[in-house]
Amino acid sequence: MDPEDVEVGSVIVIRPGEKIPLDGTVLSGESFLDTAALTGESVPRRACAGDDVISGCVNGAGTLRVRVNRKYEDSTVARILDLVENASSKKAKLENFITRFAKYYTPAVTIGAALLALIPPVVRLAMGLAPAWGDWIGRACIFLIVSCPCALVISVPLGFFGGIGAASRIGVLVKGSNFLELIAETTTVVMDKTGTLTKGEFAVTGVLPAEDSADAERQLLLLAALGESFSTHPIAQSVLAAYKKAEEEGGEPLPTAMLSDMQEIAGHGTISRYQGRELLVGNAALLSDNGVEMYKITDDIKKLAGTVVLVALDGVYRGALVISDSVKEGAAEAVAGMRRAGVRRVVMLTGDREDAARAVCESLSLDTYYAELLPGDKVDAVEKLIADNAGSGKLAFVGDGINDAPVLMRADVGIAMGSLGSDAAIEAADIVLMDDDVTKIARLMQIGRRTLRIVRQNVVLALGVKFAVLLLGALGIATMWLAVFADVGVAVLAILNSMRALKG
Repeated sequence: MDPEDVEVGSVIVIRPGEKIPLDGTVLSGESFLDTAALTGESVPRRACAGDDVISGCVNGAGTLRVRVNRKYEDSTVARILDLVENASSKKAKLENFITRFAKYYTPAVTIGAALLALIPPVVRLAMGLAPAWGDWIGRACIFLIVSCPCALVISVPLGFFGGIGAASRIGVLVKGSNFLELIAETTTVVMDKTGTLTKGEFAVTGVLPAEDSADAERQLLLLAALGESFSTHPIAQSVLAAYKKAEEEGGEPLPTAMLSDMQEIAGHGTISRYQGRELLVGNAALLSDNGVEMYKITDDIKKLAGTVVLVALDGVYRGALVISDSVKEGAAEAVAGMRRAGVRRVVMLTGDREDAARAVCESLSLDTYYAELLPGDKVDAVEKLIADNAGSGKLAFVGDGINDAPVLMRADVGIAMGSLGSDAAIEAADIVLMDDDVTKIARLMQIGRRTLRIVRQNVVLALGVKFAVLLLGALGIATMWLAVFADVGVAVLAILNSMRALKG
């Protein structure tokens, strides 16, 4: 049935692989939820009886019975759609220069030409002189020819089109010339974490054995993979994937035949027997409850960013595996490039946990970060940053998920990932990185600034020549040939100058 028809208090069943349609509370069942689309967190969250779940999450392997506690229009997904619609109305649109200028310029020069044709002859008649209608009407015609805004009307949009073309040549889609102008004026860049600065892949990023020996890392990974071999938990799958990779590089096959008495403790880890010895793989609570001496686990390991899996064999601590999202190749280069391009602040927003966000922030030398945010919280954070940035440049937001769509709409300029980004993010964004390469943001800023310089040169050239010849025409000095040059000749020069923008 349609989610809009489900009443509060109804009980719905969420099967494995299904998306949760409405916010509610779990009555029975246990599973792991993929919340990446909403929070950006790469680690699935455990859900069991009594836990609140939000719409938009994808259910893992278990079946859940959920009591609905919010109507569809009040659910998390509906609020995201509402944020997208409302955020777009707040976004400032930079009017096109030609539209603003023509509003005053065209009436002014038309009235000026008419007055030039009428007032001097009337004044001469009042003074008892010959009116010389033909001379003054000729001057008025020259005035009108010179004042024709062809050079501006053609060269200014053409300059922006050249800049958009230069951006497309490096794989960046700019949806309008005003966004190219905005990115050129950007001084603060706010970035999502998962999928933008990090890969969004939950994988083993560290193997830390307790012993210092030649094959300690290999033995630790073997024990962890054995202990997780019968589990369907996402962490277990990450450990097994790491061992499979090591096996492909010359390691031995996993000896699961030597494993017995396997059991999984929900929320803690696994207990099994390997070659007759007790094997524990899980968190600190699991090891502590089974008599492992915890003092050997150093504070450095406890502070590691990411999910830490501890391993013990026969009551002896053997080491730890760190499972987390890894920073994208080129992310550090992208941040450095943006700073060289004139960006004063680089900020990260994420729905991920505090320790994971802090680790990424420190590794990339970002200015600050905001963690554990829902889509509405991200909009609030960007609103605050825009207020702080008022008068000192524009703010750009870079994201890839549906949870980023409201923020992409609210920022002065929104930049989305075109390859891995969600349809909602791409639709909401003003600029799309077609190959997800964040290093191109700095290059795009350079293209925008070069385009603005070329457009301003055209404006100064066209207006400077026209006003000079207009004055000469009103004084009767300018000839029709000079008027034609001030119109057509300047237009050709401005067009040739605009074509330089294509080079980027």
